[in-house]
Amino acid sequence: MEGLATLPATVTLATAVCVALVIDRLFGEPPAWAHPVVAMGRYLDWFGPRLWRLPAVTARLGGALAWYLGAVLVLAAALVLDIGVTAVTAATEVAPMPSMLRGVLLGVLLKPLLSWRMLCDEVEAVDQALSHSLDAGRCRLGWLVSRDTAALDEAQVRESAIESLAENLNDSVVAPLCWFLVAGLPGAALYRFANTADAMWGYRDHRLWMGQWAARVDDLLSWLPARATALMLWLAAGRRPDWRAMRAEAAHTPSPNGGWPMGTMALLLGVRLGKPGVYTLHAAGRAPSSEDVRQACRWAGRAVLLSAALLVAGQGVYEGLAHV
Repeated sequence: MEGLATLPATVTLATAVCVALVIDRLFGEPPAWAHPVVAMGRYLDWFGPRLWRLPAVTARLGGALAWYLGAVLVLAAALVLDIGVTAVTAATEVAPMPSMLRGVLLGVLLKPLLSWRMLCDEVEAVDQALSHSLDAGRCRLGWLVSRDTAALDEAQVRESAIESLAENLNDSVVAPLCWFLVAGLPGAALYRFANTADAMWGYRDHRLWMGQWAARVDDLLSWLPARATALMLWLAAGRRPDWRAMRAEAAHTPSPNGGWPMGTMALLLGVRLGKPGVYTLHAAGRAPSSEDVRQACRWAGRAVLLSAALLVAGQGVYEGLAHV
C-alpha cells in the first residue's frame, strides 16, 4: 500500500481504466439521454444541414467555427466534471489511497467515451445475420457502416464488418485511452468529439467543405493511436510486427490512419479486405469466413487489454523515474 501511494497518478490511471472496461463489459452503453457521444452527435447534426448548404468558403469557415465551439463546450464540461471529482476526493477520508477513489470516479465518467462491447457485439451480429440470409447480413451491416450495403455479396459484408472492427478498435477504445493518459478526462472527451465530427462531417460529398477541418483534426489526433492499435493487434496475435508490410497496406487507403489497423487485421487473418471502388487490402488474401470474424474479435479483445496494460505500465515507469 505504501509503495502504491508513492505512484498516485499510476494508481488513478490503472483504477480508472479498469473500472471503465469492467463497466463496459458488464453493462455496455449508457442510455442515450445520458450518453455524451450521443449529445455530441446531436450538436453536430444540428449544424450539419445549416452548413452544407452554404458556399464553399463560408461552409469551410462555418465548419471550423462550429467545431471549435463544440470542442470548447466538450472541454468545459469535462473540466467541470474533473474538478468535481477532485473536490469529492479531497473531501473524502480514504487515506492513504485517495488516488484509487479518484480513479473509480474517473472510470465511471470515462466509460461512455469508450465502446468495446457494443462494437464487438455489432460485428458478431452481422456474422450471425449472414447465417440466416444475405439480405439480413446486409441490413445488419447497415447499422455499423455508412456505406451502401445493398449490392455487397457475402464476402464483402464480412470484409466490411472486419474493417469496421479494426478501424473502430482505434477510434472507440485505443485512441480515447491514449488521450486519457495524455490529458485525462478532457483529453478523452475532446478526442471523441473530434472523431465523431469526422464520422459525421468528414466525407467528400455535399459535406466536403464544412467537414474539412473536422477531418484534419481527427487525422492529427488519431495518427499515433492508429499505429499503436496496429502494433497491439500484432502482439495480440502473438506475432512479430511487420512494419514494412503494415505501411504498404496502409498506403492503399485514402485515410492516413484507418489503413493501419485494417491492413494489419487483413495481414494477420490472411484475408482480403476492401471497399469496392476505393481500396483493397492484402489483395492476395482469401475471402473472409465466419471464423475469421470471430478470430478478429478475439484478437481485438486482447489488443484492448494489452493497450490498457501498456498505458498503465508506461505511466508507472514515467512516474517512477520522476520520483528518482
